[in-house]
Amino acid sequence: MRQTWFITGASSGFGAAFAEYAIGRGYNVVVTARRLDRLKKIARQAPDRVLAHQMDVTEPRQILKAVEAAEDRFGGIDVLINNAGYGIVGAVEETPDAELRAMMETNFFGAVSVTRAALPMMRKRRKGAIVMMSSLGGQLSFSGFGTYSASKFAMEGLTEALAQELAPFGVKTMMVEPGAFRTEFADTALRHMPKISDYKEIVGDTRAFAREMHGTQVGDPMKAAKAIEDALQSDMVPLRLALGDDAVDAIREHGEGLLAELSRWEGTSRAVNHEAASQDAA
Repeated sequence: MRQTWFITGASSGFGAAFAEYAIGRGYNVVVTARRLDRLKKIARQAPDRVLAHQMDVTEPRQILKAVEAAEDRFGGIDVLINNAGYGIVGAVEETPDAELRAMMETNFFGAVSVTRAALPMMRKRRKGAIVMMSSLGGQLSFSGFGTYSASKFAMEGLTEALAQELAPFGVKTMMVEPGAFRTEFADTALRHMPKISDYKEIVGDTRAFAREMHGTQVGDPMKAAKAIEDALQSDMVPLRLALGDDAVDAIREHGEGLLAELSRWEGTSRAVNHEAASQDAA
C-alpha cells in the first residue's frame, strides 16, 4: 500500500525537499504551510498524489482540518514530519519575551499540536512514524542561539518520553538533528534580535556566521530526506539521527564533555544523601 507523508512547513527548505523526495518515491504527500500559494508548485508535480493544505501550526482548527483532509483523501498518515519552525539569533537578554514565546508556539507547541492531532488514527491503525525536525542545537547550544535551542531542547525532552509511550502501539518516533544544510533557513527563517552593545564580542561571531552561511552550507536536503527514510525503515529506528559532519562532530564532542564533567564531579554529586541512608547503603 502506498505511503502517505504529511509535512509541515513544506513551502521551502527541508519541507519542500522532503516533499519532492516523497513524490519521487511514488508516495502520497500532504504539504502544509501558512501560505497556500507557495504549495501549488509542489502540488503540480503530481496532482493525483499531492494534497496542498493551508495550515498554521499555531492554529488548532487548521491543524484538525488538514489532518482530517489527509484521512479523507489518502486514508491516513504513515509518516508525519514536524518541520515547521524558524530561528532566533541574539543573546538571551536581547530577545524580548514576545519573540521567545512566539517561537516556542511554532517550534514546540506547534509540533506537539500536530502530533496530537495525528496520533488517534496512528494508534487505531497500530502503525505510523513521527519525525521531529530538531537540530544539533537540540543537543547543545551556543551564545546567540540560546532561545532557538530552548525550543529544540523542549521538543527533544517531550519526544524522548513520547517514543516510549508510542512504542506499544507500533508507532515509530525519531528526532532528526541536522547541522548546516543548504536551505533558505539562514536567509528567511532567522530573526535577528536588537543588539545590546555589551554582547557585541560575545554574540558577534554567531551573528556573522548566521548571516554569512546562506548558500555555503555543505548539507544536501535531498540526501537528508533519504537518510530519514533509511532510518525509519531500519530494524532499529534511532531515537536521534544526527545529519551532517558538523552535527556528528559537535554532538560527540559535547557528549564526551558531559561524561567528563560527570566523572570529575561524581564524588560531590554522590555525597548528598542523609547519613543514615549512606550507612544503610554501606
